[in-house]
Amino acid sequence: MRKLLALMPVIPYPPHQGTNIRNYNLLRHLADEYTIHLLTFYEGPKPSIPGPLREICEIVEAVPNPSHSMPKRLLRLISSPLPDVIYRKSSPLLLERLRELLAQNRYDLVHVEGIEMAQYGLWIASHRTGRKPALVFGDQNAEYLLQKRAFETDIRQLRYWPAAIYSLIQWQKLARYEAAICRKFDRVIAVSEADGEALKKLVPELEVCIVPNGIDVDFYSDFTPRNPPLADWSPWALVFTGKMDFRPNVDAALWFAQEILPKVREKFPQACFYVVGRNPHPRLRAIMDREGVVVTGYVEDIRPFIAFASVFVVPIRMGGGTRLKLLEAMAMKKAVVSTTLGAEGYPFRHGLHLLLADEPETFAEAVCRLLENEKERVRLGEEAFKLVDERYRWEKIVKALKETYEELLAR
Repeated sequence: MRKLLALMPVIPYPPHQGTNIRNYNLLRHLADEYTIHLLTFYEGPKPSIPGPLREICEIVEAVPNPSHSMPKRLLRLISSPLPDVIYRKSSPLLLERLRELLAQNRYDLVHVEGIEMAQYGLWIASHRTGRKPALVFGDQNAEYLLQKRAFETDIRQLRYWPAAIYSLIQWQKLARYEAAICRKFDRVIAVSEADGEALKKLVPELEVCIVPNGIDVDFYSDFTPRNPPLADWSPWALVFTGKMDFRPNVDAALWFAQEILPKVREKFPQACFYVVGRNPHPRLRAIMDREGVVVTGYVEDIRPFIAFASVFVVPIRMGGGTRLKLLEAMAMKKAVVSTTLGAEGYPFRHGLHLLLADEPETFAEAVCRLLENEKERVRLGEEAFKLVDERYRWEKIVKALKETYEELLAR
């Protein structure tokens, strides 16, 4: 079997949030054709390697996540031409282990997933002989676009101007850095056509392979809950899931709770907004004590929360890539209301698979419309499920990645 070295930002298990869901399933479906070595980071005490990863990877090497103080980050913000995200995973220890693995093994391919790990692919590109091993970069977001949109959102409110200034600086740095990455790797993977086009704006001649996010449809569709996940569960539950220290999710939760939920509760006083996901950011304290808002923090399984949702909401106003949370909700046949940006990168149609709304008034109206009409909720859920089941199973999606690998190896 051919040999693949995968560089990933965190141990991709358990597959409970976007990055881990994607990375674990890519590895799982590549393991039947490739011998996989995984080099990654861990946070906190050194963990034992999860059994499911040991089953699909011949070698799993994990080093501690580097720590960087806020003063150092602020200094680099001013002095360094490189974006802040690079330093989050800048580790001499991982580089040393990478050099050892490259010396001990003849890899056919090196797949680098995530912009924070791209620095190690650039190191390989500058030290390899010829074009072996082939280098593949998986860009889970067009990162410069994420920061551009964050700037455009935060600049609207005076209290968020410090964050807006940060994003303005990072946007410029990321555009230069992302362009350099795209030129050095042999192939670039994007999760959507929209992200692919955004990268081509940086490097017009770039060839981009689209490997969408996928989902284990059966894991969600076969789930049968017995009871609501929390006591006093609302009869009009509005659920939003995600990693709650991720800036686009934080902004989405605040915007919905502060601007949209009050309008919904005028018609449905018992409506409750459930913010479900680990590591709630301190900014979310502003909504934790609001009537009709529940911030859960980490939960072992998000499926009960989705299953008992009346409407699943995706009030995303910044970011890039695609949102796995949409696929999760649709695999459970849930009616979804999303911003246009929240559904970007997917072929979902307004009125057929979900409802789209970009202003607080229209978003609230869409939510109320669905709360009033159970038949429409069911219809949207059924249509969305058909599309997800047809297009977004991992076994279909990884086929495109394997074809890209084969093309590179045949050169």
